[in-house]
Amino acid sequence: MASIYVQRARENRAKGYNCAQAVACAFVDHLDLDETTLFKIMEGFGGGMGGKQATCGALSGAVAVIGLLTSGGAPGALTKEATYATCAETVARFEQRAKSLVCQEILTGLDGGPLISCEACVEEGVMLVETLLGDRDAGPA
Repeated sequence: MASIYVQRARENRAKGYNCAQAVACAFVDHLDLDETTLFKIMEGFGGGMGGKQATCGALSGAVAVIGLLTSGGAPGALTKEATYATCAETVARFEQRAKSLVCQEILTGLDGGPLISCEACVEEGVMLVETLLGDRDAGPA
């Protein structure tokens, strides 16, 4: 059974959200932004950044949420290193699953068929953020 966040992301896609918006807005209840603002921020990341099929929008949405969840919000907050580490781990896990970070490569693959679908990318982005939330909820070991 899909998590509430995967369900939200699926519903967002059905409403016409791009991949980045679908992932990011699925977690709006954990963020200090309203959904309209988050939707607007993520709009340009769709279609692999402005429709150029570069970095996958679902991954961009996940990275944006991670930044919103882990950043201290100021240069002196000293969170950048930890945020970068969490994002690097997320990117590596996404690439392992999707076999690429590039929208065009994911959609066309090596033989003309997709490596994985946009829907699978969105679900992967959501699940990676869920992992972070689970780790945060678990607290220090």
